[in-house]
Amino acid sequence: MLLKTKGIPSEINAPIVGRVTFGSDTKGEVLIANENIPMHLQHYKVILSSNQKVSLFDKPSVYSIPDVSHLCEGDIVVVNTDGVISTLYRINSPHNFLLFTERCNSNCLMCSQPPRDKDDTDYLYNIHTQTIPLIPKDCMELGITGGEPTLSGDKFFKLLAQIQTQLPDTEVHCLTNGRSFAWPNMADKLGDMSFKRLMLGIPIYSDYHAQHDYIVQAKGAFDQTVQGLYNLARRNVRIELRIVLHKQTLPRLLKLAKFIYKNLPFAEHVAFMGLEHQGYTPYNLDKLWIDPIEYGKELTEAMTYLSDFGMTTSLYNSQLCTTPREIWQFSKKSISDWKNIFHEECNQCSMKNDCGGFFASSVFKHSKGIKAFS
Repeated sequence: MLLKTKGIPSEINAPIVGRVTFGSDTKGEVLIANENIPMHLQHYKVILSSNQKVSLFDKPSVYSIPDVSHLCEGDIVVVNTDGVISTLYRINSPHNFLLFTERCNSNCLMCSQPPRDKDDTDYLYNIHTQTIPLIPKDCMELGITGGEPTLSGDKFFKLLAQIQTQLPDTEVHCLTNGRSFAWPNMADKLGDMSFKRLMLGIPIYSDYHAQHDYIVQAKGAFDQTVQGLYNLARRNVRIELRIVLHKQTLPRLLKLAKFIYKNLPFAEHVAFMGLEHQGYTPYNLDKLWIDPIEYGKELTEAMTYLSDFGMTTSLYNSQLCTTPREIWQFSKKSISDWKNIFHEECNQCSMKNDCGGFFASSVFKHSKGIKAFS
């Protein structure tokens, strides 16, 4: 699914954030008008058009846009000075997120969005402070991601506070490596917010510190993450633990499950996650890839161990045909709609509607065990 497009900009001197309209809603700030451009343009911040340049009374505009079919009435976009139009919020999707920064203090072997060493916090902060008030109040769930969102510093907490105020009924799920919360003041600041609808999704990849540090490519990361988890638990911050399944995490998977139950029982949810063939993964495939049909036993043992002891567990990014039936009950449809696909053989499968499907990147690598149920 297209989330970004580009045209030729005119009179755009700073990024413009607004809701898309095709002319039926004058509350929209971004007008898409390919024909019959209205004479009265005072309602709109910027005009988008697939046409070649036309006179728009010196109104900010982007023209010669190849495709806007992915945009719907009410979507929120940012129109940048270079003519790039990025979708920030999709009105008809349950899978919306805010990218706080692309910077990160880890460099995970399987990172699907490798970090970029650039100071983007001011730009993204300014974009999000304009976006959050435009998000519908009935938004069910909103994700926060990075990079590592906490590297935004005070802006991290300011944006959380804005979300808490503007979207009081929205469940917020923030992906973070948790290392920043090893410093008590960070955990205390978050705890003081009493943000009950916020959950932090924090990865832990091994019970053995050196193995976790190798996977995230950061010395001391395990100790920081575990200390951060304890600091957050002390302040009653909701926590989800995340485990990506690959060649490095599988040998100690049951030991990790036991470590979690014995040392991190306060975790509200434990998610086991299939590998995404994106970002760094293709470059580290020899260190990471193991066919899901080959680790069914280890996965079943780890998940049933935690479940038997009363911990809520889920399996993300998996296909039913590669998953042991004993743990089908844990399988969730978790892949964001804009990158969720099914392969040709799935079209004949009787279980397709219950299956999580694939990442779009699976066209390059997927299990040899894919098959249709009759």
